[in-house]
Amino acid sequence: MRSQPTDAERALWQLLRAKRFAGYKFKRQVPIDRYIVDFICFAHRLIVEADGSQHADSAYDAERDAHLIGLNFRVIRFWNNDILTNIEGVSEAIWAALQDETSTPSPQPLSRKGRGALTGAHNG
Repeated sequence: MRSQPTDAERALWQLLRAKRFAGYKFKRQVPIDRYIVDFICFAHRLIVEADGSQHADSAYDAERDAHLIGLNFRVIRFWNNDILTNIEGVSEAIWAALQDETSTPSPQPLSRKGRGALTGAHNG
């Protein structure tokens, strides 16, 4: 995956890498227990996932996110289309999640249709 990221993963990595995101350190493609997460900020226990349409209503993703949340990580998901068409909104949602460490973001991507409609952070 690291050698062949999607366009959305590449765009998100450009935003998050090398402490470019307000000095927060993110890593990509990190193994956590039996899963590999797209991006993680260990200092804030925040996992950021970029999702394509294959993730819609995925029982596997629900189980995976529940496991990661059980390990005291927070998981925030974005549809690839949202990343590619509204990186500012995605950036704001990540910023809000980093600032609000008391909430547990929902494991569902921002918009159910994945057509660029950013509906806000996944607070659940």
